Amino acid sequence: MKFAHMADCHIGGWRDPKLKKISLEAFQRAVDICINKEVDFVLISGDLFNNSFPQIDLLKETVRKLKQLQEKNIPVYIIAGSHDFSPSGKTILDVLEEAGLCINVVQGKVEDKKLKLKFTIDRNTGAKITGMIGRRGMLERSYYEVLDKKHLESEPGFKIFMFHTALTELKPKNLERMDSAPISFLPKNFDYYAGGHVHIVEKASLHGYTNVVYPGPLFPNNFYELEELQRGGFYFYDNGETSYEPIQIYNVHSLKIDASHKLPEQLTDEIIALIKDREFNKTIVLLRIKGTLESGKTTDIDFRKITSLLYSKSAYFVMRNTNKLKSREFEEIKIKASTAEEIEESVIEEHLGQIPVKAWDLEEERKFTHQLMMLFSREKKEGEKVYEFEERIRKEAEELLRV
Repeated sequence: MKFAHMADCHIGGWRDPKLKKISLEAFQRAVDICINKEVDFVLISGDLFNNSFPQIDLLKETVRKLKQLQEKNIPVYIIAGSHDFSPSGKTILDVLEEAGLCINVVQGKVEDKKLKLKFTIDRNTGAKITGMIGRRGMLERSYYEVLDKKHLESEPGFKIFMFHTALTELKPKNLERMDSAPISFLPKNFDYYAGGHVHIVEKASLHGYTNVVYPGPLFPNNFYELEELQRGGFYFYDNGETSYEPIQIYNVHSLKIDASHKLPEQLTDEIIALIKDREFNKTIVLLRIKGTLESGKTTDIDFRKITSLLYSKSAYFVMRNTNKLKSREFEEIKIKASTAEEIEESVIEEHLGQIPVKAWDLEEERKFTHQLMMLFSREKKEGEKVYEFEERIRKEAEELLRV
């Protein structure tokens, strides 16, 4: 028996068209590999698309690849993930199943207040497949709590359980706040547990559960994942052996720069020195910059010059992360106050004197700041039109600023 297990394809997940295209290319590549390896069937453990109503062009290309599997007599077994549902509970997977392109294995009914899942039997191998949907915010927890596990555990034969839930025992530290469930929520005595939702590459056996597998995304879905994973992939199961199949559409090169005690001009020159003698053909370049500049503003860093140089060296796409880059003039404030008034006072106190104004002493600056904050917190008067309100605030601000 040979099958493929993929999850979290998130087709259409990136906003930028160039990155959005890669998520589709990764799925197309994965399907081609499955056909070439002549698998018996394919499992998709949730989040085939990034939302419940994908773009028509993305849907069209996805259908085309699913049809190729159908023509090769390779069934696709699927469950809905947290991104697959619309607010009404509808999912595009229903349409794909109606067209005969996939089979939703989450089938069952409630009997005596227990959820009794039904097995879908693969026609090629006799494998018995079932599973549970995934919902945002771990809303599937209530289904697990009433799941009739004894019925599933006692079923003979080769069994696969598909799920789209974070397991507490396998949750990485960087996702410690993610809602999760203990592995005991899953039924025992299955031969393979096809996981999704958590974007990690993991295969484990624990507490009596064997082959608990997360294949990770087919293509990383954010800056951090690109840094950590570099690429996507999926798993193969071949007569008891599991192996990971990486999918590398573009190379990823990560640059991590410490801006501490440097001037914007220094930082610009440092980054240019790191890239000027390299080529970045078909490469996604990641710039992560952190630290506090010695002086100047973060906007003084010549990112346009840096980006232009990278694209001139054939970079496919350039991304930067400056969430932890600060300027001394506007350094992050740690506030211990609890009320709005105390927070405002802390903000003002922290910044007094940071922007030199020769005509003021600190007390004058404090007073002026309070007046300005009060002015901009005023509300529109009853019966006052929007343009009248805006004009009144503008005039009062000009008078305060002596413009």
